[in-house]
Amino acid sequence: MNAREQIIADVRLALKRRTDSPVAPIPVSARIAPRVPGDANAEIEMLLGEIAKLGGATRRIARAEMPAALAEIVRAESVKKATLWETREMKEMGVADALRDLGVEIISPHANKRALAECDLGITSADAAFPETGTLLLRSSPEKPRAVSLVPRVHLAIIAPEILRADLMPAFAEIKRDGYWVFVTGPSRTADIELTVTIGVHGPQALRVWIIE
Repeated sequence: MNAREQIIADVRLALKRRTDSPVAPIPVSARIAPRVPGDANAEIEMLLGEIAKLGGATRRIARAEMPAALAEIVRAESVKKATLWETREMKEMGVADALRDLGVEIISPHANKRALAECDLGITSADAAFPETGTLLLRSSPEKPRAVSLVPRVHLAIIAPEILRADLMPAFAEIKRDGYWVFVTGPSRTADIELTVTIGVHGPQALRVWIIE
């Protein structure tokens, strides 16, 4: 008997089970009912509140406020270079043009990793957001390269209220055929063996989330 078989045999003995024992049913206490969301405004406030607890910066803005909001982030984060998803929504909001007007150099999201790492700002939308944990889900595609949310120093996600989901199950149903996606919960955090937390080692140092209303 090898080590794996010995471990399994020991567990089986402790549970008083045999190899032909039927699978025990899941106890009622282990079943969690699907989360029931509140009204739309309450869900938005919960999402933004959880993101803030994780160290993210949030705001609710109207589409007409976009140029002014971008000017603020460019000034606050000393943005010289930025990259962004090439989606229809980004083009309709005029994000790239607004940044160029502010003197920001736009780097292609398909540039090499070194060029993307030199960007101060990466701008994406999101495909789902979970108010209970302040988590964003980003699907990957040719027009939505995952590096945009992972490599630049600051990640800005511009989202719509329609993407909020009560819990993971409906989102998993939407992405079950996808090959890759990213969950974002706050800025990048890394802890060493002594549990000293460092921000921004394996991802963005800062996360900003704007909800367009």
